[in-house]
Amino acid sequence: MGLIETAMGLVFGSGRNVVAETAEVFRVNAEAEAQRGHGARGEALEQFAAEFARAQGSGFDRMMDGVNRLPRPAMALGTLGLFGAAMVDPVWFAERMAGIALVPEPLWWLLAAIVSFYFGARHQAKGQDFQREMAVVLSRLPQIRALLDGSEETPAPDAVDTGDNTALAEWRATQG
Repeated sequence: MGLIETAMGLVFGSGRNVVAETAEVFRVNAEAEAQRGHGARGEALEQFAAEFARAQGSGFDRMMDGVNRLPRPAMALGTLGLFGAAMVDPVWFAERMAGIALVPEPLWWLLAAIVSFYFGARHQAKGQDFQREMAVVLSRLPQIRALLDGSEETPAPDAVDTGDNTALAEWRATQG
């Protein structure tokens, strides 16, 4: 019994698990990896919650957001409706299209300008919002890396490489 007890003491003794410690050299500790993954998922959920909280505004803001979302679906559904009308009653459809053919060219140019400006402005606003959100995410990158690496400490702002940003270097010098 003493030999088996000594052998087991070598492998599992003194509060250590030599087999588990050796296996962790070749394979990631599943429990630690799950804890890191849980933290990363929690951070992602917090980010999503912040995005949806930002979307909540006054009743007028929500109404205007709804109105701003109408033109694209209305144009898509209207186009599909035109195809349906052409198939159901071709004579009725031809009469309506003959009326559209009588619209003067300057009015078509005005319509094109309005639609272009609407979608162009919306595209620009969405692009700027996306760039702003990416800047926020990139500013959190050191904390996210630290979280994924499993270390509890977050790097200091000085640890982030800023390249040759002289304004930032001067600001850091004034901060001590």
